[in-house]
Amino acid sequence: MWILRINMTDRSYALEEVPEKYQKLGGRGLTSTIISDEVDPMCHPLGPNNKLVFAPGIVTGTPAPTSARVSAGGKSPLTGGIKESNAGTGWAPAIAKLGLKAIIVEGKPEEAGKYWMAHITWDEDKPGVTFSPADDYVGKSLYETFPQVYEKFGKKVHVAGVGTAGEFGYGNAGIAYNDMKQKPSRYSGRGGLGSVMGSKGLKFIVVDPAGGPGMDYANEDLFKQGAKKLREALLEHAITKPKGGLNTYGTAILINILNEAGGLPTNNFRDGRFEGAAKIAGEAIFETNKKRMGKEIYNHGCSPGCIIQCSNTFYNEEGEEIVSCVEYESDWALGADCGIDDLDAIAKMVYLCNDYGLDTIETGVALAVAMDSGVIPFGDADGAIDLIHKMGQGEPLGRILGGGPAMVGEAYGNPRVPAVKRQGMPAYEPRAVKGIGVTYATSTMGADHTAGYTIAPEILSVGGSSDPLEMEEAKADLSQAFQKTTAFLDSTGHCLFIAFAILDIASGFEGMVEEVNGVLGTEWTGDEAVALGGEILKLERAFNEAAGLTSADDRLPEFMLHEQLPPHNVVNDIPDKVMDKVYETL
Repeated sequence: MWILRINMTDRSYALEEVPEKYQKLGGRGLTSTIISDEVDPMCHPLGPNNKLVFAPGIVTGTPAPTSARVSAGGKSPLTGGIKESNAGTGWAPAIAKLGLKAIIVEGKPEEAGKYWMAHITWDEDKPGVTFSPADDYVGKSLYETFPQVYEKFGKKVHVAGVGTAGEFGYGNAGIAYNDMKQKPSRYSGRGGLGSVMGSKGLKFIVVDPAGGPGMDYANEDLFKQGAKKLREALLEHAITKPKGGLNTYGTAILINILNEAGGLPTNNFRDGRFEGAAKIAGEAIFETNKKRMGKEIYNHGCSPGCIIQCSNTFYNEEGEEIVSCVEYESDWALGADCGIDDLDAIAKMVYLCNDYGLDTIETGVALAVAMDSGVIPFGDADGAIDLIHKMGQGEPLGRILGGGPAMVGEAYGNPRVPAVKRQGMPAYEPRAVKGIGVTYATSTMGADHTAGYTIAPEILSVGGSSDPLEMEEAKADLSQAFQKTTAFLDSTGHCLFIAFAILDIASGFEGMVEEVNGVLGTEWTGDEAVALGGEILKLERAFNEAAGLTSADDRLPEFMLHEQLPPHNVVNDIPDKVMDKVYETL
């Protein structure tokens, strides 16, 4: 395998053999290691010294179930620290099929405002890159330009690109990848990495895997044994099985669950329950589609080889697709957090975010802070849609919103900003779900539920049970355990949602580790795999400290210390020592 290095200063490329220290890494473990090795933590995220790294997971490109994930990494324009942002897309196994362990994008064109495309193909006995101008695609929407890219390069390629948000340098700009229908709906959304790609004058990376050698196995029989165990666990678990919770109602099944728990952030985190929750929940999406389409419609996979298949499609009254997919986080951010209970409006906003290259979470949280600041009222769907257009079109107010909720709070003098390390909080109220509060505060990524998903035991009773309202020192251990395991999981190339099955079914976790050992030739135990996750966290933490972040940044917003959250009337009572324990004992 190779590492492909793309230099955007002179639009050259080089293939390098994989150094020994990288050979047992993939996904997040590899992106964070390369960034730590090659990027000055004090560099400007949009300057020439930052780098953007793409790495498929260790088992991505194999028949391992639900494993078509790619990690994008760099220094974040949003948090100022290290960032890994994960996505499921056919682009990821296409990279792996070409024998690429990672792609490192570096340098910056001397001519400002000039954009290029990189076309990666198999060239006789190795991958090669061809560069071409992307001027015709600049300033245009992604739903317009993706079909044009496919028309130019053929229907069998895979595409990664940035929208206008990435061109404008927003902190909430994501990197868009094609879904199974070649639409720009799969995202490395968090942390502004779309702006890092845009700052390098790189509009699209087009990958044609035809002729590539595919994946090698150190022990194919062991890999197959592990994949079989994991597959069986996923098909058995109530949440991940066919016509189970995720396949039927999608991730938005969590709307009603969190609302009932009093942990669904509403109106910029002023309440833990939303009166309109039932109108926007996964069940409502399912029933609305059933009524409009005249039949039950179950969900589909976001990427090749997914057997969980949680991605929905939402249709209008004429039976035409509005968007795919309305995820829980997007549904909440553009819905409950903004006081909006109109599914059609939420779906349209998701579409616009995809179209402009905006992270739906950061966008929704920024809109809610703007509403809290009096820009428009809570519940104003038309006003929210207009503000998203202002973001996508680069208008002055749109540029403030595109900077994320912290920038909006600063612009309007509003201290009620639900963010950690300037990254907006996702769809779980940390005052009502204490463990996820510890994760938000201490994650190297800023407020990020996927970094350590304690929702599993705290809300869903998966992998054990923990009272979400109970503040105890053990929450530090709970969050740390989930953060370590997740860092390893993000390195394998598997979707985070396999966690439900592997937490409850021991053979599933065993199978995941056997898959990795089968590919790499390692003999890791489950404990050693989790320990590797801990090493990744230490490395990321060291980068952040060198970038100027301290334990003072591992705290929830001040307003949560004194402002009671209905319906439980709880505040943030997590002691600093609990937050600090996560890394002191790592």
